[in-house]
Amino acid sequence: MDIEIEQTPDYTLCRPSGELDAYTVDEFRNALGGVADADALLIDLSDVPFMDSAGLGALIGGIRRTREAGGEVAVACSRASLTRLLHTTGFDRIVPVAESVDEAAAALAEAQRD
Repeated sequence: MDIEIEQTPDYTLCRPSGELDAYTVDEFRNALGGVADADALLIDLSDVPFMDSAGLGALIGGIRRTREAGGEVAVACSRASLTRLLHTTGFDRIVPVAESVDEAAAALAEAQRD
């Protein structure tokens, strides 16, 4: 698993690449912990072909830490299988889930205004 962290003027982007499962979840959890103080965090799961319950748990934990620090979070995911998982588990009721980074960034900006 590779994880790219990028700081833009509007948000911090966390882009994992590779399977997100019990074997790689620690790296993902650490990356999310490193950006938990972001005012706006966008997690792009478009390069994640598979995520199990451990990955979902790390994602939820990272979101919780960012929100506890006063930040907002949105998720971009263009993979139908992961989007279905996020909708089925009710994850999309916790944070905005969009198909593209641009759509997620717009949802993040809107959440920050509210």
